[in-house]
Amino acid sequence: MDNHRLREAESAFMSDSAIQGPRDIVDLGQCRYTLLGTAHVSRASAEEVAELIQSGEFDAVAIELCQTRHRSIVDPDAMARMDLFQVIRSGKAGMVAASLALGAFQQRVAEQSGIEPGAEMRMAISEAEKAGIPVLLVDREVGVTLKRVYRSVPWWQRMGLISGLFASLLSRQTVSEEEIERLKQGDVLESTFNEFAAQSEALYRPLIAERDRFMALRLVEKNPAGRYRNVLVVIGAGHLKGLGEHLRAELPADPEPERRSLEATPPPSKWTGYIPWIIVALVLAGFVIGFSRNFELGMELITDWFLINGTLSALGVALAWGHPGTVIAAFFAAPLTSLNPTIGAGFVAAGVELYLRRPTVSHFASLRQDVARLRGWWTNRVSRTLLVFLFATLGSAAGTYIAGFRIFERLVGS
Repeated sequence: MDNHRLREAESAFMSDSAIQGPRDIVDLGQCRYTLLGTAHVSRASAEEVAELIQSGEFDAVAIELCQTRHRSIVDPDAMARMDLFQVIRSGKAGMVAASLALGAFQQRVAEQSGIEPGAEMRMAISEAEKAGIPVLLVDREVGVTLKRVYRSVPWWQRMGLISGLFASLLSRQTVSEEEIERLKQGDVLESTFNEFAAQSEALYRPLIAERDRFMALRLVEKNPAGRYRNVLVVIGAGHLKGLGEHLRAELPADPEPERRSLEATPPPSKWTGYIPWIIVALVLAGFVIGFSRNFELGMELITDWFLINGTLSALGVALAWGHPGTVIAAFFAAPLTSLNPTIGAGFVAAGVELYLRRPTVSHFASLRQDVARLRGWWTNRVSRTLLVFLFATLGSAAGTYIAGFRIFERLVGS
């Protein structure tokens, strides 16, 4: 793994008082790409971007943003139009929660430094519009990157990765100087997962290396046959070396197939899809064996299943400050949904919470500001519903395994 790249970026990047940040110029066919390495927490970077675009030298600007992040900049009210129930039903609740956690990190950085992370990207969009030149979005969708990061580690390490992400973003009321310095070298994703990526080639690849390659392919794809002659490419300084190397290397004549392969979410292992059904089969077999021995034992096994599974899921909802009605619903739903892998306790609990405490427009409008504080996750109805979903799901999952082992112990003991 090229771990020294971040250190190179740090040494290459000049302070806010410097004249310019690191640059690289790549001539590819009839086009010249001027790669500008920026700091994502720097007024100087934003000013430098504005100065270069205003010079009139460039006929296009490419930026390290995807459609989702670009939309959040140009349409900050888009969150207020989110269909929360559809998000949960489509299985995107965890992804939205992770994105909000990343946004919370950015918000705290902005409050401490007085500079909104990504100010240079906002400046590039604004100045390109004034100059009447196109903006090319060349980064991979943040959701795809997060999924590929998640799938890149073994399943037994994923909970540690998730808990580390939320612990680092939610438990600290202040952002350390070291984290802000890392933002000056890379981007939010790199800074957030830096501790993990530095120790794992599996994480470094989807976070850094794949995105370097993706952006190179996207640049060529967006600029066929030299449509633009002089393109300013605004990227985090941590991507400068990798992107330059890929542009200088031989790129495919048709970049779309490889680009699409980098956008694909790796499918889960086939055997993992069978695990829930195997657990259900084992639990039901345990019930049958219990009743075959005697009726009392069978009833005890069913009672253990309902009490353990229902209690832990209800406890999860209670920890999320769910409505009392939602707590009760989770208690009764979890033992049943655990025997039907096609529907989860979290989905039922979130649906009940939405029915009892439907978020208003004001909750969506203040969502990003609220989740910047730990308490805000519980007081805002949107984020609290996401927590209800996640905590009810985790509680039910824990209850399934604990109750399953309890059934096994009773059967072996008797």
